[in-house]
Amino acid sequence: MSSKAVPTFKETDIRPDHLLKGQIECVEADLQRLLARKAEFVEVGCPACDSVESHFAFEKRTISYVVCDKCETMFVNPRPTPEILEMYYSTSENYAYWNKHIFPASESVRREKIFRPRAERTAEFCERFGVPEKTLLEIGAGFGTFCEEIKKLDLFERIYAVEPTPDLAETCRQRGLEVLEKPIEKVDEVERVGVVASFETIEHIFSPEDFVRHCSQVLPVGGLLILSCPSGKGFDVVVMQAATDTVDHEHLNYFNPKSLSHLVERCGFEVLEVQTPGKLDAELVRKKSLSGQFDLEDPFLKQVLIDEWEQVGDAFQTFLADNGLSSHLWLIARKIA
Repeated sequence: MSSKAVPTFKETDIRPDHLLKGQIECVEADLQRLLARKAEFVEVGCPACDSVESHFAFEKRTISYVVCDKCETMFVNPRPTPEILEMYYSTSENYAYWNKHIFPASESVRREKIFRPRAERTAEFCERFGVPEKTLLEIGAGFGTFCEEIKKLDLFERIYAVEPTPDLAETCRQRGLEVLEKPIEKVDEVERVGVVASFETIEHIFSPEDFVRHCSQVLPVGGLLILSCPSGKGFDVVVMQAATDTVDHEHLNYFNPKSLSHLVERCGFEVLEVQTPGKLDAELVRKKSLSGQFDLEDPFLKQVLIDEWEQVGDAFQTFLADNGLSSHLWLIARKIA
């Protein structure tokens, strides 16, 4: 699917500037609570291929990021344990702030620019590849907007919203959704479903392999797995490294198109399609440069992102999206074993 199918928008449309100060304060409080237990962080192998061979990439807010020598996945190592992560998300001030302020303030734009196109893209995949059951399960349902939009398309008889964060789970319930307030790793009461969809969640997971295998458990052979996450080889991550907001303390795993494909194939899936339909990479780098938070030394990038932005900015972003170079990564796979 062409990246041009998604309406264009700006970062401020989905993260209003006037709410950023409050969010930053909440993020800082969450981070300090996490770092208070840093002594309990543990070493892990590559989340995509299990290799223990990696090299140091950079450090951000005392958290270390490494790159796998085998598949080039970037990941946090050492990282918080599952128990620490469960504590973190269940008590997160940032997620409560999003639920109370940012989601309501930006929902109309998010619905139009993100969730409706996301539902339509999901429907297109289901129609193109077929699904064995008329049930969809979304992992990390957040504010519930995607579930609402996919419900409107009348493709599924039943939709589950898996959301372990208490405030967000309650919001989903208030919207009339069938909510499972627990991680997918602890979900064992659902009927087998035709589609498992998870957007911007796998990057937060301690063990992505366990996550994908638990997704597989609720899918029959032929069922679809739809994932989206940041790509560690996407434009803003490659250019800005630690300076990009895509790299934050919650994101433990930065797959790339090849390494995410390798992971799901190891877990019994056939990869059907990989896309990077991002819309914000170039703007994110431009905005950081203009604010003085990142020094854009490369003369070509300065020409594209600053000097000739109005003329070539959109075309450059389309180029990134169409050639697997955006940091917004989608993968669609079918269970075969």
